[in-house]
Amino acid sequence: MYLITDELIASWVSHFMWPFIRLSSFFIIVPVLGSRLIPARIRIGLALVITILVYPLLPEMPVLEAVDIQTFILIFEQIIIGSTLGFMVFVLLQIFILAGQTISMQMGLGFASMVDPANGVSVAVLSQWYQVLVTLVYLAINGHLLTLQVVVESFYSLPIGQGLFTTDSWFALAEFGAWLFRASLMLALPAISSLLLVNISFGVMTRAAPQLNVFALGFPITMLAGLVVVWVSYSAAADLVEQFLGVHVNVMRSLVGQ
Repeated sequence: MYLITDELIASWVSHFMWPFIRLSSFFIIVPVLGSRLIPARIRIGLALVITILVYPLLPEMPVLEAVDIQTFILIFEQIIIGSTLGFMVFVLLQIFILAGQTISMQMGLGFASMVDPANGVSVAVLSQWYQVLVTLVYLAINGHLLTLQVVVESFYSLPIGQGLFTTDSWFALAEFGAWLFRASLMLALPAISSLLLVNISFGVMTRAAPQLNVFALGFPITMLAGLVVVWVSYSAAADLVEQFLGVHVNVMRSLVGQ
């Protein structure tokens, strides 16, 4: 007769609970799957399926009591680790969204905004277009599989019960926040420089021919010039997303000590 004891049940739960908590926290925030359009049940179900698939590849998990202060501390740690790694991938889209908002303000499209269904806030139309473009490129280059691989490998470099990130990892995360604004500014800089030259040209025209209605003429030309610059920059979208994804993956690996 096969006897099922409390220790055996605790062993079963512990082996699946720890990777499931870290993976589910990752899927709650990660782009595409972390969208508000996808119900939480689907995200949790996908995390459960992924946990079952990758479980044979994971190291031995600790067995703890179900009701214990140490168990709750470990649950909190796994939520922090999974959420942080998911946030790192989420920032990849925010770089292009912030650049799109900066360009929109310069070309006169700042007033044209629409509701972002993924985040539930109003963003510029150009930012929404960048978000769709980057999401498609992110899926096309298998970025979701690459980031998921980092999370799975984190169970070896940052095992259950070892604790959270080191002090150097938190400093690296803070520096990464500064890099976010620098990257978005570098993306928007070509369009901003081009539109600045257009505005300077209209300023010279105003001084040379004051009778010209610069306000009626400058607004459509500025908007057209901005759209042309954005259209030209689309050719480098795939390379930029791949480059930024490599930076994000390297930072994610440094956070978990890989």
